[in-house]
Amino acid sequence: MREIWIEKYRPRKLDEVVGQKEITSRLRSYVNTNNLPHLLFAGPAGTGKTTCALALAKELFGESWRTNCIELNASDERGIDVVRGKIKEFARTSPLGGADFKIIFLDEADALTPEAQAALRRTMEKYSHICRFVLSCNYPSKIIDPIQSRCAVFRFRPLKVEDVREYLDRIAKAEGLDITPEAMEGLVHVSGGDMRKAINSMQVAASLGGTIDMDVIYQTSGTARPEEVRGMMEAALEGDFLKARSKLDEIMIEYGLSGQDVIKQVHRTIFDLSITDMDKVRLVDKTGEVEFRIVEGSNERIQLEALLAHLVLVGVSRRLD
Repeated sequence: MREIWIEKYRPRKLDEVVGQKEITSRLRSYVNTNNLPHLLFAGPAGTGKTTCALALAKELFGESWRTNCIELNASDERGIDVVRGKIKEFARTSPLGGADFKIIFLDEADALTPEAQAALRRTMEKYSHICRFVLSCNYPSKIIDPIQSRCAVFRFRPLKVEDVREYLDRIAKAEGLDITPEAMEGLVHVSGGDMRKAINSMQVAASLGGTIDMDVIYQTSGTARPEEVRGMMEAALEGDFLKARSKLDEIMIEYGLSGQDVIKQVHRTIFDLSITDMDKVRLVDKTGEVEFRIVEGSNERIQLEALLAHLVLVGVSRRLD
């Protein structure tokens, strides 16, 4: 079985992590002093939180990092029994290999129940002399204040376009891929600052063999071409509702997209339309309303067509003005 690229090319050292130089430089100071506080990594998916945590452990402990670091996913093990059992048992044992402390890396900590978080804060305090906690989450607001106050908070931001492109170029050269420049730009666009999504999309496209072009990228990543989404919206703004509706059918059928997938791409495209800022404000407001209704269980086709109808009305008002 072929190795998953996201693991194969995961940086082993802090200096190899791309797009988060400020954070890695601060973590480097902890490595240099051989000490660190409890840490809280917060930010969107695919921005390097797990990678930084593992690289930090490897640089602190060297070859013995596996015995002094345990990784748990709180979305799978999120109850109070896990905190009182597995976490507490690991935290209370002494570090091995001459290390001063151990690390418990708790991924997706925002999935922990409030009861589990309340139990965790006491464990963090009681065993801080031999154990440090590194918590990773997408939504720091779901972490209770007593835990946040015990941690040094690191906020990860979506990766810049040039950082994603540079890393993908490195993987493409290492794997000997024949990828067109347009396809590379398509991968960067699809990723939206999420390196994990970009790498996985590249691997899926490469598994088909042959040259990787734009068609392969958008077909395998479950994303419609931006120009097709824009064409649908512009047709509606021009008053041709039936043409816009037909393009919506083509997008959803050809790419196999759900209503939520389409609405996300519509939101990204609004800012590229040649309309006034006030019209963009109205469209964003309407898009948010439609997205909420779809999430709550409304019929996605009816809601998307209602959005197209709203675009038609916006176009009509512009022509009247």
